[in-house]
Amino acid sequence: MKTMLEAAKAAKPLVANLTTEQKNAALNAMAEALLARQDAILAANAQDLEAAVGHISEVMLDRLRLTRARIGGMAQGIRDVAALPDPVGQVLEEHIRPDGLKIQKVSVPMGVIAIIYESRPNVTSDAAALALKSGNVCVLRGGKEAFRSANAIVDALRAGLASQGITENAVNLVQDTSRESAAALMTAEGYIDLLIPRGGAGLIQACVRTATVPCIATGTGICHVYVEKTADLAMALNIVENAKTSRPSVCNAEEVLLVDKAVAPAFLPMLYDRLVVHGKHPVELRLDETAAAIIPGVKAGEKDFDTEFLDYILAVKCVADVHEAVAHIAAHSTGHSEAIVTQNPEAERFFTANVDSAAVYVNASTRFTDGGEFGLGCEMGISTQKLHARGPMGLRELTTYKYIIRGNGNVR
Repeated sequence: MKTMLEAAKAAKPLVANLTTEQKNAALNAMAEALLARQDAILAANAQDLEAAVGHISEVMLDRLRLTRARIGGMAQGIRDVAALPDPVGQVLEEHIRPDGLKIQKVSVPMGVIAIIYESRPNVTSDAAALALKSGNVCVLRGGKEAFRSANAIVDALRAGLASQGITENAVNLVQDTSRESAAALMTAEGYIDLLIPRGGAGLIQACVRTATVPCIATGTGICHVYVEKTADLAMALNIVENAKTSRPSVCNAEEVLLVDKAVAPAFLPMLYDRLVVHGKHPVELRLDETAAAIIPGVKAGEKDFDTEFLDYILAVKCVADVHEAVAHIAAHSTGHSEAIVTQNPEAERFFTANVDSAAVYVNASTRFTDGGEFGLGCEMGISTQKLHARGPMGLRELTTYKYIIRGNGNVR
């Protein structure tokens, strides 16, 4: 670990001083290398999947699984990052003081960014691409379930870098997947400039409690959809189905449905028919007392409205109005993504003004909280905190700034 961190630190000025053209050429070469080595990557992924069967759920196995289409998507994500404007060297603000000093606020790389993540192999290429384009070195520490896949991906990415004469130490993968290696990154002062944990609540809480290096909390998503009494119910049904079932294992999937009591007798039977009776993968509905009097389901337990299920499970609660919906979200949300389905401008205004989450939707699925969907190319994670970065973290969020002051012999 120490050798890797020293190599990453040594690479920091080399990567920070790459031109936009050099970075883009390297990114495109990394994308090509992914495609050229996809047989090796798929073989490594097959080993990971075989080892994980029986230890993780089917939903999480899908999260781990790679296909040629998914590798193609990873390569395209890298190319998309290459096509974005360079975030480094931007003059964010400038002004001239009465004494003649010209003060500029200029964007610069963070330095060495460590990412601790779990069993999503695509995070490996997304993180590496975003780090390189923003002039940063990355140190990746994946989970044991995806280690073979991540190793094969990093081998390809480093080959792409080498083909362009750029140090392979711009992208590093920790070979030890024990808790000790994660703890070492969390306390690697002098080496790590920013730590980003990307995974479940346990990982994020461990980083926040343990880290002595700067850390951005990301990821945990107890996301809500509220069907307000004026909602177009057909639209609401499509949004709820998409938010819950399109990919339940990700952090922007809906975990809690709030339904206005005025439309619950009409909407909930529609929901039951769509998600349970005719659902491609039936959803287990965990119902509060009011909802349970309308449709069949499991009685909601006290923790069900505070759980990120990451599965085909949906907690359902009936509320009196938008005020109760917002109060429930304030008490139970993780600050990730919330949505209202409504045709009432006043309800929309109250919801968007008072829900304090990173992404607040009106008549759209929470599944759009994603760097690619926001036009950021891909993302380093979804920040659920408020300092420095909030929401999908793209290139700009991976830079900091410094002041450059030009004078003419000025003294104070």
